[in-house]
Amino acid sequence: MQGLTVVFDLDGTLVETAPDLVAATNHVLAGLGLQPVAQGEMRPIISFGSRAMIEQALRLRGRAAAPGELDRLQSLFLEHYFDNVAAESHPFEAVAETLDEIARSGARLAVCTNKMVAPARQLLRSLSLDHRFAAITGWDTFPVRKPDPEHLRGTVRMAGGDLARSVMVGDSETDIATARAAGVPVIAVTFGYTHEPVQAFGPDATIDHYRELVAAIGRVSARR
Repeated sequence: MQGLTVVFDLDGTLVETAPDLVAATNHVLAGLGLQPVAQGEMRPIISFGSRAMIEQALRLRGRAAAPGELDRLQSLFLEHYFDNVAAESHPFEAVAETLDEIARSGARLAVCTNKMVAPARQLLRSLSLDHRFAAITGWDTFPVRKPDPEHLRGTVRMAGGDLARSVMVGDSETDIATARAAGVPVIAVTFGYTHEPVQAFGPDATIDHYRELVAAIGRVSARR
């Protein structure tokens, strides 16, 4: 893996963030006098962002946001989330060990997320993961964001890597579409946030556990 750049999505790929994201959603619902939603109800929608989560939660409680209300509700969501970004979130099993193994093999690591970059950095710092990455980019780093391929290309450039020697690791249709558009092989984790089994979106490989990642990177890189 010498000279390779491995770019990771964040939510549902590196870190199990559902507990804190759903808690922020339920904070919004509580302010409206509505009952909380369960993590299982919300996991498929997490990759679409906070507004989509709020809208889905409202639908599950039999109502919709009034005109102009969604902006206010999103602000409440984000305020609560930023204050509790790592209250219960945690890396998936063997993430840190696997990242270190990849780095020791001569690869550089980066994060490309549609989360705002400040809470992304805060989350990774709180979990003692941030120092492992040569670049961390969010939806507000560039004028575009995933699935626009320039988000991934820009992340690779910031990490000092070569797009032709890069691999994407993600959990959703958006991640796979981004990698495809950039011409980068993509590995999908099967335990993330997606509304359909991730295999349906045609990644180059899938893994069920981080212990499988190094071998998967070797396979997709060799095919390229």
